[in-house]
Amino acid sequence: MTTPEKHGVDEFTGTSTTGHEWDGIRELDTPLPRWWLYIFYATIVVAAVYWVLMPAWPMLNSYTPGILGFSDRANVAAELQTLQAARKPSFDRLTAASYDEIVADPQLAEFARAAGETTFADNCATCHGAGGAGAPGYPSLADDVWLWGGTLGDIEHTLRVGIRSTHDDTRLSIMPAYGRDGLMSTRDIGDVTEYVLTLSTARDREKPVPAAAARGAAIYQQQCVSCHGATGAGDRAFGAPSLTDDVWLYGGSRAEVRRQIELGRGGVMPAWETRLDPAVIRALSVYVYGLGGGEKEPVAIIEPAPAAPAIP
Repeated sequence: MTTPEKHGVDEFTGTSTTGHEWDGIRELDTPLPRWWLYIFYATIVVAAVYWVLMPAWPMLNSYTPGILGFSDRANVAAELQTLQAARKPSFDRLTAASYDEIVADPQLAEFARAAGETTFADNCATCHGAGGAGAPGYPSLADDVWLWGGTLGDIEHTLRVGIRSTHDDTRLSIMPAYGRDGLMSTRDIGDVTEYVLTLSTARDREKPVPAAAARGAAIYQQQCVSCHGATGAGDRAFGAPSLTDDVWLYGGSRAEVRRQIELGRGGVMPAWETRLDPAVIRALSVYVYGLGGGEKEPVAIIEPAPAAPAIP
């Protein structure tokens, strides 16, 4: 500390100055309050003790574990094991029961729905949306349109093997890229587009050009009828969508229909069989079914019993 003799003492406060002066204003060498210094020193001591007891210092590939060996990762893993052990009896029942038995048991149905909802939020909502409403290129799970079937068994199978995935038994459908691969001329693609527009029941569809649609009808019969059917109703055996409704995976405008014919777009759904336990897939199937689009939808799944217990 600078001595008063060297830098002087402020005549108004009697406090030594530091020797710094700006525009006639001198800086006082005011000592810090003792209580503040004691707290500051205490924090240094606490930090030193923490460094010894707890994980603190980063190393090349790890960190110092500390004397107590505390680990948030290990604690979370232990909590997950405890949670899984608490849920195991319910998951075992879920695995052993048929879907009819699940639907008939309000408590089991509610457990499946709750577990499936959590799984859906963690794994499926990114593509299909929080409520299963879907998005362009990602099908809605809340309507009653299903490419591969909407029963509980159908949904479970789709979840297990995926669509155009790497699974050996994956559900596979391929829409040819008629434009990109040169399978149709530009004019033919335009004509088929106009014909497809005549098949849709959508109220807001664009009005097709009659002459082009008439030419497109003949091309449709040659190129498209084997999958989509003579009337455009689709075929679940091939995963071919119906062209007669107002549900379009990539949009039902003239431009989007033409683009689909040209590019043959098709997304990939992962096979969850190797990622999720069978019981979890069953719970997820029940939840997806209950979003509103399941076929032969049982009320018990959509409206869980109020008395059903929550998941532990």
